[in-house]
This record gives sequence, C-alpha cells and structure tokens, in this order.
Amino acid sequence: DIIIINTCVVKSKTESKIKRKIQDLKQWAKENSNLLIIAGCMSETDKTKIKNLLQGSNILFLGTHNLKDINNLIQNKKDIIENKEEVKLNLPKIPKNKIISIHQISEGCLGNCSYCKTRIAKGKLFSYPKQEILKSIESDLNQGAKEIWITSQDNANYGLDKNKQSQLPELLNEILSLRHRFKLRLGMMDPNNVLPILDKLIECYKNEKMYKFIHLPIQSASNNILKHMRRLYTLEQAEKIINKFKKEIPNIAIATDIIVGYPTENANDHNKNIDFILNNKPDVLNISKFSSHKQTPAGKLKELSIKTIKKRTKEIMQAHRQTAKQNKEKYLNTIIPIFVNKKIQEQFYSARDNNYNIVLIKGDKGILGKSIKVKVLNTEVHHMNAEIIKD
Repeated sequence: DIIIINTCVVKSKTESKIKRKIQDLKQWAKENSNLLIIAGCMSETDKTKIKNLLQGSNILFLGTHNLKDINNLIQNKKDIIENKEEVKLNLPKIPKNKIISIHQISEGCLGNCSYCKTRIAKGKLFSYPKQEILKSIESDLNQGAKEIWITSQDNANYGLDKNKQSQLPELLNEILSLRHRFKLRLGMMDPNNVLPILDKLIECYKNEKMYKFIHLPIQSASNNILKHMRRLYTLEQAEKIINKFKKEIPNIAIATDIIVGYPTENANDHNKNIDFILNNKPDVLNISKFSSHKQTPAGKLKELSIKTIKKRTKEIMQAHRQTAKQNKEKYLNTIIPIFVNKKIQEQFYSARDNNYNIVLIKGDKGILGKSIKVKVLNTEVHHMNAEIIKD
C-alpha cells in the first residue's frame, strides 16, 4: 500500500543510487496506486528535483525532524517538513540483532564544513535529554541487549547547545554505571570537540565496559586542506588526541576518515595523508572520494580528475593495509577475551575483542552473546581468526 524510501545525501554516489531507485519504483507505484513517501535528508534538500522526477505520481515528503508524524502524513495526505526538536528515542523498533542496541544522542551539528550537504538537512545541534537516552538504553538492556552503540553526527558535541563544554563524559559515566553487564562502543567524534574533554574522556575509556576504540575523523592530514574544508582543528591537535589515548590506553584501536581529492588538494597534501597513515597506523580507515554537492561551497570548485583521485585513493589504501596488518600481528598466538555479538552463518560467528577488533571463530549457538577466551591463529588486515579455548 505504501512505499517509504529513507534517503541519504552524505555522498553524491549514494544520492544517484537513491534517485535511480525512486525512478524504478515510480511506474510500479503508479500502476498499483501506491503512495510513495520520500523521507530522510533528500526530502529537505532535493524536494523540487524529486517532484520533477516523479511528475504525476502519488508522492509525499517527510522531513528529517518529523519521524513521529508519519501517521499524520498518511492520513492527511500533506507533506510534513518542519524544523523542530524531535527526540528519536523510545520508539517501537525491530532490531536486526537483539544483542546490539543503537542509540542516537543528538541531531545536527555545530560545524560548517564546506563539503557537507547533511548539515543543510539536519540543521543545528539538538542534544537529546539525558534521561531519555538512559531510559532508551536501559529498556534495551532489559530486553537482552549486551552491546550498546552511541551514535550521532559528532558525539563529542553532546550538550554544547546547552552548555559551554560537552556533557559527553558525564553521559558516558551514567551509562556505564547502569547495573547491567554490557559493552559500550562510542561512535564518531570531531577532534575540535574532543580536545576540551580529552582527560575526562580518557578516564571514561578506562572503565572495563568501554570498548577501547575511538573514531576520530581527520578528513585530511594537511592543515591547508583542513582550512579549506572549514574543519575547526589542525592535524597537530588531532595527533595530540591520538597520542594521548595511545599513551594512556595501550593497544586502543583508532578509526579515522579521509576525504581523497578535495578540489584544492595537491600532491604535497596527498603525501601528508600517506605520512599520517604510516606514522599513526589507524586500525580502521574510511576513505571517501570527494563528493561534489552544488548546494555547498566546495561544490562550486573545479574537481580533480577521476584518474588522480583513483590513484591517490589506491596509494592511501595500500599504506593503510600495510600498517593495519602490522597492528594485528602482535596478537598472533596470544589468548584474548572476546564478546560474541553476531552469527555469520552456521557454526561461524563474529566477535570483538576489548579493542573492538573483529575476531572470527567457529562454535555452537550457545556462544552468541557470551564473553569467552580464544587463541588467535592468524591475522588479516581487518580481522583475526581464532579458536575457542576449552576450560
């Protein structure tokens, strides 16, 4: 009866895929008199384009701040795109994996990145009430969740819309004090918002419930490019955070993001990205080829050639594969504790060690959701293979 397409604008390639999907469904929806609802970021940023794409279709738009209004939208047959503070917590949900529980703590951000279209849709920072977050997490823990993921566009800016300093450490401490057995994974944090709370954050990470894993997107290792991107930190500040975490919490896993081929990036800037990988050896690297969005300042710049971007992407990935594999070699033939959080196929499971490294094992269904000890048999770039140690 109803087709709902939840859309994303992070990358232009993703946008193109979604628009093709919308076109594919257009005729089918017409022939079957189906209502087509476009939700998510593209309802805010590309409404006119999509309407032109779907002329004559039965189509409605639901804004990113109006998730709870979907029933009203269907009943009244009117678009709902209103910029309001909406808490997307404590709603009915069907998790893909009951062991893993995902909780958003805020909407929007305080940044003004030159390449980002998401901010146009999501708007300014709105931090969710702490009690609502705790209630949501405790509810899932009571339902059997054993791994909590904290997510938002920038977790470190939590509370900055209400206070002069991030309230993230206080929130984490309250979550960690909940009387349940679970592991906590903290998602992405921008370096400029981590710096003022660095010491408090490190203390949170020393709690045994915390995965020793930090996602710090640098986007570029060149201060020149960071300035053009309107990122609010320098490479030296980002490296200060990484070095202090590594000093205080040895073996902590570092994840970062790099955008390859920003329009003003030159060969020297690219070499700085490679040097950063070789020197800091991140365990996880999310590489994005620059996406040009016309509604952003960077979208007005002349793009680098596809050939150049592909070459630079390959070189950065080669450096990462080399260093990430080296990182895991220290675990070879060691016995480590892991938490089994996912079934892959019959008798094969995916788990995480204390540093959130992926560990693949063979076992029976009784190990799902359990903490066990394993011996590492071999290591790859992004995972380790291990066998269960029998008591």
